[in-house]
Amino acid sequence: MADNPVRFGIIGCAGIARKLCRAIALAPNASLHALGSRSIEKAKSFAAANGLSGAVKLYGSYGDVLDDPLVDAVYLPLPTSLHAAWAVSAARRGKHVLLEKPTAVDAAELDRILEACEASGVQFMDGTMWLHHPRTEKMMEIVSDRGRFGELKSINSISMFAPSREFFEDNIRVQPDLDFLGALGDLGWYCIGAFLWAAGYKLPSAVSALPGVTRNSAGVILSCSAVLYWGSAHEMAATFHCSFLAHVSMDLAVVGSNGSLHLKDFTIPMEEGSASFEFTPSAKFVDLHIGWSVKPEKVLVPTELPQEALMIREFASLARGILDSGRSPESKWPEISRKTQLVLDAVKKSIDGGCILVRL
Repeated sequence: MADNPVRFGIIGCAGIARKLCRAIALAPNASLHALGSRSIEKAKSFAAANGLSGAVKLYGSYGDVLDDPLVDAVYLPLPTSLHAAWAVSAARRGKHVLLEKPTAVDAAELDRILEACEASGVQFMDGTMWLHHPRTEKMMEIVSDRGRFGELKSINSISMFAPSREFFEDNIRVQPDLDFLGALGDLGWYCIGAFLWAAGYKLPSAVSALPGVTRNSAGVILSCSAVLYWGSAHEMAATFHCSFLAHVSMDLAVVGSNGSLHLKDFTIPMEEGSASFEFTPSAKFVDLHIGWSVKPEKVLVPTELPQEALMIREFASLARGILDSGRSPESKWPEISRKTQLVLDAVKKSIDGGCILVRL
């Protein structure tokens, strides 16, 4: 561990917080200083269940974490409806903000968060872990190579899992007062983010939800699909499907004029120590169309740390630069979050309008 690690406080004991506790422990420049829950009993129970050090401060309220002067940064795995209030409060207290996705109920709320972070000079980042895996950088090397990959033409993604019956009864992601975006916010966020990543973060010109949206009895989205268009004549399109109702799948296909890239685990790699993807260059059909001229090339990318620990390491590095050297916060991360939120909002508007075309 570094001599002067960034000290994290975690606000909330959601299941994903278990993963981030481990990530903070693995990151060489971070340490877990405090954990806050709505009750001290729940904080103690979480700490015991996850083997947290006795040195970690346990608090029975979220506000106590923010009041701790030794906390440099906070991770907020709270229900989306609570993000704006607590992220703004954290920023105003000078804490760097790592916020779970989706970042807010809409772009207007996210803007409030980002304005507070900018005013206080603190770093903002959302918890999209796959962007920090070295596989992502390797894939971009290919996608941005106009000779090998060519011009971006099409992107397709699915993000799905089939949880237990208990999930549909009490999980925050299916409760309208906590996370009314449902599968769109939880899983569609990844698909939309992948499309923007592949397109160099150029916003689409329009989006449209597709028919067949499934909601629970409270109106929360359990399954939906949408298409994004780029260009005045819709020269490039990207289609996604996200669902809480199907077998776990995390596919991404990025197709160019000269090659195509495919992977089946883009949000969570199947193995922690490495991840792979397939690239098929300049494929054609052989004579009589009885096969392909080339086979996909499998590209294996090892990693020294799991992607969530790499995210913590990057975030802590940025925070430390601000704390020690007075550097300005890195603007790339809030910009990525805001563009993702804008597109997600447009998809939601299309769904609510009966799959209307929404222009951005």
